[in-house]
Amino acid sequence: MSQALSAQLAALSNNLVYAAMAAYTVALLALAAQLAATRTVPGEAPRPVREPVSVSVGSSRRDGGSSPKVLDPAPALPAASSRAERLARIGRSVLVLATLLLAGGVVARGLAAGRTPWGNMYEFSITGALVAALAYLLLRRRYPLDAVGVWLVAVVLLTLGLAVTVLYVPVGPLLPALRSYWLVIHVFAAIVSAGVFTVAMVLSALQIVAERAERTGRPLRGYLATLPAAGRLDALAYRVTAFGFPVWSFAVVAGAIWAEVSWGRYWGWDPKEVWALVTWLVYAAYLHARTTAGWRGRRASVVALVGYATLLFNFFGVNLFFAGLHAYGGV
Repeated sequence: MSQALSAQLAALSNNLVYAAMAAYTVALLALAAQLAATRTVPGEAPRPVREPVSVSVGSSRRDGGSSPKVLDPAPALPAASSRAERLARIGRSVLVLATLLLAGGVVARGLAAGRTPWGNMYEFSITGALVAALAYLLLRRRYPLDAVGVWLVAVVLLTLGLAVTVLYVPVGPLLPALRSYWLVIHVFAAIVSAGVFTVAMVLSALQIVAERAERTGRPLRGYLATLPAAGRLDALAYRVTAFGFPVWSFAVVAGAIWAEVSWGRYWGWDPKEVWALVTWLVYAAYLHARTTAGWRGRRASVVALVGYATLLFNFFGVNLFFAGLHAYGGV
C-alpha cells in the first residue's frame, strides 16, 4: 500500500472516530433527556419498591430435576410521555449510528496500518469501546436497559476521549515482538473480554444503587424508578461476566503460549502477566462465590467491581508505569 493511501485511510479513521464521539454525545443527551422526561401517570402513586427475587442457577431438587432459572420479573416502568418515547427512539438510533461510525474507524485504522488494529493502547481502546457498545446493543434487543445505556454510553465516550487525547499514536509498523499471528488471537480475546467486562461493570454498579434504593422501603422516584430491579441487574451482570470469563481465560492461556514462542518460556512473572492473573483470580472468585456460596446482590457486585478495577490497572497502570516485556503501549 502506498504511503499516500495509508495516510488517507488513517485520516479517515480519525475522522470516523471523532464523528462517532459526536454521535455518542448526542445519544447520551437523548437517552438522559428521555429518562428525565419519563414520569408516572398523573394520579398514580410513585413506583412501589420491589422485593428482590433470588436467582437460582441449576440448583437440584429432590425429584432429580433441576429448578429453573428465575429472573426477577420485569417491573412495570413509569409510563413514558410521547416526548420521552421520541427521545428514546432518537437515542437508540443515534447510538446505532455512532457504533457503525466507530466500527468504520476501527476498520479504516486496520487498513491504514496493513494489520489488525490493536497493536497499541490507542487501537486497543477504540476497539474495546466498540465491543462494549456492540455488547450493550445486543443486550438491549432483549431487555429494557435505557437506564443502563446512558451510563454505558458515558463510559464508551470517556474511553474514546482518553484514546484520542492521551493514547493516540500515528499509524506505524508493529514492533518486531508483536509481528505474530498470536497478536490476532491473544489481543483480540483480551479486547472482547474487556469490552464485555465493561458492560458487566456498569450493570454491577447500578445493581448496588438499585438494591440500596429498594432497601429503604420508600417508593422509587426519578431515575431510580427507571432502573430495572436489582435482582434483574444482578442476574444480567452474572450472565455477562460468565460469558466474558472464558474469553479472558483463553486470552491468558494464549498469551502464555505466545510468550513461549517469543521468549522461550510460558510464564515469567512480568507485571502484565501478574495482573492478568490477578484479574482472572478475582473474576474466578466472583463466579465461584455465586455458584457455590450463593453470593448475590451487593456482595457479588463489589467483587465484580474489584475485578474490573484490576483490569483497568492492568491496561493503564502496567502499560504506563511499569517496565517490562509487555511495554507496547505506544505512548
